[in-house]
Amino acid sequence: MSGKGNFYDNAAIEAFFKTIKAELIWRMSWETLRQAEKAIFQYINGFYNPRRRHSALGGKSPLAFERPLA
Repeated sequence: MSGKGNFYDNAAIEAFFKTIKAELIWRMSWETLRQAEKAIFQYINGFYNPRRRHSALGGKSPLAFERPLA
């Protein structure tokens, strides 16, 4: 973490929220909060981390990027 008021601290999470809203939240509607929670969980653990390619990781998914380090 950097000093107080440094906007770079929020950049990664803001980018994630923008992505999840554009790719999931604004495209769907759910009848219950539980359905929305399940869809968000499945998006993160079933697509975003294991399969979605990230430009900051050289075009690899987070799991593929971390695999050689384990």
